[in-house]
Amino acid sequence: MTLVQLFKRILPYVKPYRVLLVATLSLTLLGSMLAQVNAVVLDRTVDSINSLVGSSDFSWAKAARILIIVSVVLLGKEILRAGISFGQSIFGEKLRINISQRLSLGVVERILQYRMAFFARSDNAPGMLQARIDQGSSSISRTIQNFFINLLPMIVSSVLALVLMFAANVYVGLTALAIVPVYFWITSLQGKKLKSSRQNMRGFFEKRSGSIMSILESMNVIKSFNREEIELGKQTELQEGYYGNQLNIRRASFGFDALKSFVSQTGTVLIIILTSYLVIIGYPGMTIGKIMYHVMLFANVTAPITSLQRIFDDLNDALVYAEGYFDIIDADQELESTGSYRPEKVLGNFEMKGVDFTYPNGTKALYDISLKVESGKITALVGLSGAGKSTIVNLLDKFYEPDCGSITLDGVDLRKWDTKFLRENIGLVLQKNHIFDGSIEDNIRYGKPDATFEEVAEAARKASVYNQIIALPNGFKTSATHLSGGQQQRIALARMFLKDPPVIFLDEPTASLDAIATEQIKSAIDAIKKDRTVIIISHSISQIIDSEMVYALQEGHLEQSGDPDELYRKGGVYKDIVDASARSLNIEKLTQTLAQDDTWEEVLKED
Repeated sequence: MTLVQLFKRILPYVKPYRVLLVATLSLTLLGSMLAQVNAVVLDRTVDSINSLVGSSDFSWAKAARILIIVSVVLLGKEILRAGISFGQSIFGEKLRINISQRLSLGVVERILQYRMAFFARSDNAPGMLQARIDQGSSSISRTIQNFFINLLPMIVSSVLALVLMFAANVYVGLTALAIVPVYFWITSLQGKKLKSSRQNMRGFFEKRSGSIMSILESMNVIKSFNREEIELGKQTELQEGYYGNQLNIRRASFGFDALKSFVSQTGTVLIIILTSYLVIIGYPGMTIGKIMYHVMLFANVTAPITSLQRIFDDLNDALVYAEGYFDIIDADQELESTGSYRPEKVLGNFEMKGVDFTYPNGTKALYDISLKVESGKITALVGLSGAGKSTIVNLLDKFYEPDCGSITLDGVDLRKWDTKFLRENIGLVLQKNHIFDGSIEDNIRYGKPDATFEEVAEAARKASVYNQIIALPNGFKTSATHLSGGQQQRIALARMFLKDPPVIFLDEPTASLDAIATEQIKSAIDAIKKDRTVIIISHSISQIIDSEMVYALQEGHLEQSGDPDELYRKGGVYKDIVDASARSLNIEKLTQTLAQDDTWEEVLKED
């Protein structure tokens, strides 16, 4: 991304604040004009004092008058300039903050529109995206601040000073003008030389942010295996690369800074020599005061040269980080597809025909899957980990789209369905559900934002978590992040109960619960299953055998389908899974234990 391209991208964010921009620019122009006053006053003062000292009618009264006028003019100018500088800074900062807010909200609004495939890519891991967004928005806002508050005033002041130099003496003006292209050529050379290093810096920063987040998320695993030294070694290697690259950038920058400082000082020396020579030879209009006049004006011309390096570094960072930011904004191909079909009632008849699916990282998860989910019935998806069960649920919820084949709901292609409407009619409970930063009540109400407190409380009862909530000091106002994993799972279930959808997807809904809680939740789920379309993924035998249709998958292939009893008698994948589950429960020993209880004795005899 070039600087011109960057400003073209920023322009739409600036347009809503045109009035603020004009006010900032107007104050910038006034401030730049005032910056030339010192040179003019010094010119007049030196010549006036020189003339007074050399005359025969010298008096202290005349000298005092000159000094008083100079003091009043300069102090008055400084007071006026302070007010203008304050207004310019306030307007410029307000402009920066407003645009920063639009940038931050704009990228959040954008990523909320993307399909899940965007977030499944390895280069879009949460830590990397966070770093890209933060660095992009902050660097762009710094660019705006540098341009309107720092760079623009210096450029305007430099141009005005150059005009005044040309007006006073063409030769001196040409000398000053000749220095400027040399400086900018050096600056351009610096930008080209450091471009790749700055791009590497962006990559290092994103990896560093992602790795630190990974450490924080897996701290219990790290400590349980005593792997602190290994993680520290990984961080050391990454940090050495990051700071080593940063040092290389700084080393090169310092070298170019020294060169540009030399060019600037050379220009000052040339101005002094030229103006002194013109005074010596009696060139018309050249006086001792003009020597000081031109030196001070040249200082204004070169002010951007001495201060531009810091701004230049920020601008180059902005070009690198803004590219990553706008890559997120411009990912139109990742926009979630939606249709317009919104029927009066969702029945829940799903059908998949010849579906293949590959994740963005290249992992193929499904091969030629064909299955039917009938309305009002319970369908179970079983298989070992990685068989493709959760992938099917993700496809049915339109989180992803298949590589080939078709998926229909109630006879209509899923792509034609309005995505928001579809998900409003589907309840999804995962093995690991996200709990938002907020109260328990807020987290449950997420399932139905306009729900009353009574409805929230009833949903908590259905999820068998109501009594635990009211036992807390702050009840439903307690932060949900303070709950245990099992309690958070129940909150997720309560959220689904509150939503009350006609279609329910349950992906290991009781995985984080103890045996008693599992039984309570199973009873609640059994109640809500009635007259709904339910797809359940579970390793729990009790959940599977209640289903009316089972699809057994293995490594992305559909191996078996039928009712649970029929499949078990046939043998194969399903029977292997059920037998393994029974062995893991130690059914034989459990039966012997239960047989010692009179309550269970008759039940076991009947079985």
